[in-house]
Amino acid sequence: MSARSPSITLNNRVQMPAIGLGVFQTPPAETVGAVEAAIATGYRLIDTAAAYPNERKVGEGIRRSGIPRDEVFIETKIWISDYGYDSTLHGFDKSARKLGVERIDLLLLHQPLPSTFDRTLEAYRALEKLLADGKVRAIGVSNFMPAHLERLLGAAAVVPAVNQVEVHPYFQQAALRRVHTERGIATQAWSPLGGVVAYRGHEKTTFADPTLLEIARQQGKSPAQVMLRWHLQNGRAVIPKSTKPARIAENFEILDFELTPDQLAAIDVLDTGVRGGPEPDSITLENFGRTIPEA
Repeated sequence: MSARSPSITLNNRVQMPAIGLGVFQTPPAETVGAVEAAIATGYRLIDTAAAYPNERKVGEGIRRSGIPRDEVFIETKIWISDYGYDSTLHGFDKSARKLGVERIDLLLLHQPLPSTFDRTLEAYRALEKLLADGKVRAIGVSNFMPAHLERLLGAAAVVPAVNQVEVHPYFQQAALRRVHTERGIATQAWSPLGGVVAYRGHEKTTFADPTLLEIARQQGKSPAQVMLRWHLQNGRAVIPKSTKPARIAENFEILDFELTPDQLAAIDVLDTGVRGGPEPDSITLENFGRTIPEA
């Protein structure tokens, strides 16, 4: 088995593995195998969400791995359709039952809901209750921008431990990350390799970027490994996704080299400021609401 993932100490002292497996858009039929392969490789964090129809398969993959439950950090997210105090408490119950666990390590609100932010605040109040009751070990948010964080922090009793957001060499969100640093919020990067840019058909992709290819050549690594190492050396957690065991292993093999200051700086200047995913302010119940099935 490979080395264990380094960890990040969250603002409530919980240790979160810095490298995790993401399962966004992973078909349920492929999820069990991907989770088993990741855990066999050395991953100890699996990220899923109520809006991905694979929480049940994530739980199955973890159980099949043979690793004790308390050694795997399970992270999931409440979808906007289940926002509101009571609905969010029930959302936790649905996710916990599908995962087959009594306690979730990190529970996030999947999106801000700017058009009805009061529901977002009620949902977060439910997360605080779950945290106080010991049903979750840490709470946080996903896709919150600085204005959303300020509104949340104005009402919250608990500072989010994590904000999971799109971050990759072509979209670095430096201003948001500064807010995280000031507030003690850990940054966890989804699409840390910029895959979302490639999937959307952009002409220029990180995987073919000349700067990243040259650094990869210098290091004897792949561009993906260079990008993930760049995140780690900047103190960010990452959740690359793959269903292929060889790629899952490659994404984990980033602990045996270091990027030089010049290499880090060369990646820092690749930022285009162009988001690959949806604008957080465009997320509404009318456009994105969907019923999350019962367990």
